[in-house]
Amino acid sequence: MRANPRVLAIVLAGGEGKRLMPLTRDRAKPAVPFGGTYRLIDFSLSNIINSGYLKVVVLTQYKSHSLDRHVSKTWQMSNLLGNYVAPVPAQQRRGKNWFLGSADAIYQSLNVMDDEKPDIVLVTGADNIYRMDFSQMVEQHIDSGFDLTVAGIRQPLELASSFGVINTDKANSTKVASFVEKPADASPYALADAPDQFLASMGNYVFNTEALIEVLTADAGDISSKHDMGGNIVPRFAEEGNCGVYDFTFNEIPGAIERDRCYWRDVGTIDSFYDANMDLISVSPVFNLYNSRWPLHTGYISLPPAKFVYGHHERLGHALDSIVSPGVIVSGGEVIGSVISPGVRVNSWASVRESVIFDEAVIGRNAHVQRAILDKRVVVEEGAQIGVDHEHDRARGFHVSEGGITVVPKNARVSV
Repeated sequence: MRANPRVLAIVLAGGEGKRLMPLTRDRAKPAVPFGGTYRLIDFSLSNIINSGYLKVVVLTQYKSHSLDRHVSKTWQMSNLLGNYVAPVPAQQRRGKNWFLGSADAIYQSLNVMDDEKPDIVLVTGADNIYRMDFSQMVEQHIDSGFDLTVAGIRQPLELASSFGVINTDKANSTKVASFVEKPADASPYALADAPDQFLASMGNYVFNTEALIEVLTADAGDISSKHDMGGNIVPRFAEEGNCGVYDFTFNEIPGAIERDRCYWRDVGTIDSFYDANMDLISVSPVFNLYNSRWPLHTGYISLPPAKFVYGHHERLGHALDSIVSPGVIVSGGEVIGSVISPGVRVNSWASVRESVIFDEAVIGRNAHVQRAILDKRVVVEEGAQIGVDHEHDRARGFHVSEGGITVVPKNARVSV
């Protein structure tokens, strides 16, 4: 391995995101808005760019128009220096199939490796919320001599059935002995220094390029394979004794506060998506958006600042414990404990509490929104309520999550 290896980053952004319906009804999961002004994919891309890796391809597939547009308009790099963030759709280069799994997505896109000729390939997902300096993981990977390094995050044993579990070697805690998908009992995989925890796969991988190509080619010819990175590729390396693990606990981010250190959230469900948004808004947030030393990048929004109008004692436009984006007008209404995206209107005597409101939604006079997610351009009519009576919400055709969050799809009208 050369002293300054060439690194190509690949972002897997082709998943359907079925568990996030109806937010993924018209868009790919990585394109779902988050935290007011961001898209989910912005977190992975920001981590890659901040880590110093400036050649990035984004593999897309399902309902990818808004995702491709966002990547193309937002993530523009210097052509002069040969840097890029490029969306690459499924192209059926190796047959008439679309991507059959995450491993097949990379296999069908081997041409990007042939063009770039990297020494190392960094592979990440596109829909988790976290900060991570991948250069520290790459450094450990090079020092280890393994052909694959998997990023692991410590989780309580009782959550093992939801994750790929990394079983570390008893004699070498940085070596993967085996990789088990969603075991019912994780006690055999408990960490020596934390018996109540295990290492869960974060879906981030560092490969030596030649080894990756060889394994992907072999996997493509295996008719019994599901062509999945966690289910098929990682176990192959582990079985050969050629897989290391990078413990996310030791990742250091400039400007991080102790409260949000090692924060990572899989926002694969409505409830986890909602909870991750709520993590942003406390005085000392669980995840701090305001770390200027490791910025989270997104598209520039050409909108005026947020405005709060009417200060009369009968109607007071105000927001507390909330994120309020550019272009928002709170006109005599209240916003409490919520995340408000660009261009939203909250009209007189309306109340928005503990909710996530996407772009250009309109909350009518005397309307009440509580513990709800409203997609883009939703209109809540005057006097209407959402999130207050779940049976009424369901009767109107709106989804209510297991955790009691009502979701209103894009362009819907909420009537009385």
